[in-house]
Amino acid sequence: MPARLEPWFSPLIGTATGIVTAATGVYMIPSVPYLQAIGLEKDDLVRALGLSFTVSTLALAATLMQDGALQMPIAGVSLLALAPALAGMVLGQWVRARVRSETFRICFFAGSLLLGAHLFLRALI
Repeated sequence: MPARLEPWFSPLIGTATGIVTAATGVYMIPSVPYLQAIGLEKDDLVRALGLSFTVSTLALAATLMQDGALQMPIAGVSLLALAPALAGMVLGQWVRARVRSETFRICFFAGSLLLGAHLFLRALI
């Protein structure tokens, strides 16, 4: 995507991601393909994805709490999941520093595809 179009497309992609997230709880579409399309390097891509996922997760949690679908005790227990997530982030940074950008992109998108396939197949079963 040409850099001159980013200021126009970014708000549209953000809005579309918000709508998809609100409807499905999935916040990878269309933000991940867009962030990849603008040609971010692997570290910048990971930072942008982390920011996007964090904002989406907080917005989704706030909406679920507002609707009564997420109770505070359950939300508190969910915070315990941050410990392995943070350990995974540290491991991911270590791995990311040692692989080429092309290899990183292939692995990232292959993992995303496998996750999507798993969710799709799980819905069918």
